[in-house]
Amino acid sequence: MADLKYAAYVCSGCGIGERIDAAQTAKIAEKEGKIALVRQHPFLCSSDGVALIRKDIGEGATHVAIAACSRRAKTEAFHFPSVALARANLREGVIWARPDTDEARETTQEMADDYVRMACAELKKMKLPAGNPEVGRSTRILVVGGGISGLTAAVEARKTGYEVVLVEKQAQLGGWAAKLWKRVPDREPHAAPVDTGVRELIDAVTKDAGVKVYTNATLAQTSGAPGRFNATIAIESGASVNEEIGAIVQATGFSLYDMNRLPELGAGKSPNVVDQAGLEKLAREAEASGQPICRPSDGGEVKSVVFVQCAGQRDESGKHLPYCSGYCCNTSIKQAMYFKDANPAVDTVVVYTDLRVPGNGEDFYRSAQHKGVVFTKGKVASVEPDGNACTVNFRDLILDEDARIEGADLVVLATGQVANAGVDIENADATDANGAKPISILNLNYRQGKDLPKLSHGFADSHFICFPYETRRTGIYAAGPVRRPMDIAQAMEDATGAVLKAIQAAENSQLGRSAHPRSGDLSFPMVRLDGCTQCKRCTVECPFGAIDEDEKTYPVFNESRCRRCGTCMGACPVRVISFENYSVDTVGAQIKAVDIPDEFSEKPRILVLACENDAYPALDMAAMQGNHYSAFVRVIPVRCLGSVNTIWITDALNGGYDGVMMMGCKHGDDYQCHFVKGSALATERMSKVDETLKTMSLETERVATYEVAITDLKRLPQLIEDYAKVIDKIGMSPMKGFA
Repeated sequence: MADLKYAAYVCSGCGIGERIDAAQTAKIAEKEGKIALVRQHPFLCSSDGVALIRKDIGEGATHVAIAACSRRAKTEAFHFPSVALARANLREGVIWARPDTDEARETTQEMADDYVRMACAELKKMKLPAGNPEVGRSTRILVVGGGISGLTAAVEARKTGYEVVLVEKQAQLGGWAAKLWKRVPDREPHAAPVDTGVRELIDAVTKDAGVKVYTNATLAQTSGAPGRFNATIAIESGASVNEEIGAIVQATGFSLYDMNRLPELGAGKSPNVVDQAGLEKLAREAEASGQPICRPSDGGEVKSVVFVQCAGQRDESGKHLPYCSGYCCNTSIKQAMYFKDANPAVDTVVVYTDLRVPGNGEDFYRSAQHKGVVFTKGKVASVEPDGNACTVNFRDLILDEDARIEGADLVVLATGQVANAGVDIENADATDANGAKPISILNLNYRQGKDLPKLSHGFADSHFICFPYETRRTGIYAAGPVRRPMDIAQAMEDATGAVLKAIQAAENSQLGRSAHPRSGDLSFPMVRLDGCTQCKRCTVECPFGAIDEDEKTYPVFNESRCRRCGTCMGACPVRVISFENYSVDTVGAQIKAVDIPDEFSEKPRILVLACENDAYPALDMAAMQGNHYSAFVRVIPVRCLGSVNTIWITDALNGGYDGVMMMGCKHGDDYQCHFVKGSALATERMSKVDETLKTMSLETERVATYEVAITDLKRLPQLIEDYAKVIDKIGMSPMKGFA
């Protein structure tokens, strides 16, 4: 192997040279970091500074350390893909995080010196990632579901030039949207129901040679990884076909909550009580016959209609849906207009608890009011059939008294959406909200199960806050009501976003690179099998199904499925899993590189392992806003808190650190962890560290774990300050004398 050439660059710009002795930090890089080529520059991200670095790279530098601003800043200027790169955060992490006073100057310099030591130590343990050798072969997009979401995904993919395979289990395309008479308008003036536009979408898909459509078809099996998925499609004849796929969009939509589960609201007791889908059917039949919508029981004239909102929704009893499906209020307004537009004399009453009309700024609601639709704030208790009419009993929430509407020819129940997300892989006996046991949709050939993991209410799991289409299966994206309740406009927007993410995943796979959120990362996990104990922790804890086992139960990594979070590395008790540019050694070397003052100096050292997705950016932004924190912390960004190996904790404590703070994302059902459960896994692992601390005769307070949001710009510095006070109270670590 050719000799490695290391180079370090110390910037004096952005006030760095005014707050610290840049010459001293450069000398530390040269003497202590053992970097042969060390340069100082007044403005390293300038064209001159970048040219200087490029010149040295051209002359043989293979490993570069840049001591300047945060690794999150100037990423384009400091983009040198041909070398291993380490960054020392002297701007946001040092001078902006500390007050500009004479008293702070000494400790500020110590912070800068340590960060340079850490960057040099990290650099010595890094290798330039070569990229995943198993690259993708296909960029075709598989869309599962031919409703409004699936059709939109297919059309948008074709607009960008990508071929599509669309699988629909029904004989016709269109899904629920094809069963509607009209839809809610999605643009001004929001005055009246409009055409659904489904026919145009269907034509765009079926007449495009770049879209291969399978109807009356299901997925018999899905195997592989991004860029090389193999979809076995079972078709109506009983035969099957195989399609090679780059990425997948699951747009399998929803089923309506079964109105027959609501007998107290008249469901099943009178044909004149229908759900919103039932009214759409009546409206389409009326259009075909050229007659107005008639009463189902006897075909009589409809003079009075009552719309019951939240039917079986927002239920706190546990019997029905606990959530709001979002689209139902607008749908009832639309359907009330069906009657008012045909005959203004028809009485239309919408009984609601809260009227929610997303997407139209209440204009549609106001238009309905102008047409004479009555809106009553109330909670319906019962619907009683009375011959060809019904009586609706409700609690008037404005007058706070019981009320009733008699003689309703038609009662429409606004039931909610139940996601068609497939089987619950964590509970094989689970049924959906309608009491039905779902069948598999994707039939994934994954050890974790046949379908995508689900959220608590049965919707396909996705990173709801940061990456709404991402699922726990790399290269597979959820779109439309399968991932949360939504209307047509939202579903079309959702499908567009999901298919763009699918395209990105397919393209990255062809380049051997990671998918989002570490999009473009060329590193991938490697395992030293001669040290593996076959404990299976990496296999079980991987959030993305990227690790299988061979016949001897050794881990087998599917690099194309890997998100590069490092959770497997954190899980490994014998530390045989690593990445070329991120490993137990790269972080361990940084921990050991910090200068640890003796126990008499009254200068504690606190290690902060900060998630690079939330905690580390929050620290940067806190410093940008002038929120200062203790000079005694040394921050190391980690890919995910799930990648933290306990050896880093024991190394730090054995090395004389006085405390360790771990900062990860919020976890639970409304998690914010970019890698789904890395933060939760780290918290679980660290809950067992107390015993280790006790065996070392150390206080349990010396290791603390925090949930941090990227918006915690004021809270985060305060957490550090409060923790520094805890360390001050319990005293310096007794391990300093043995370090």
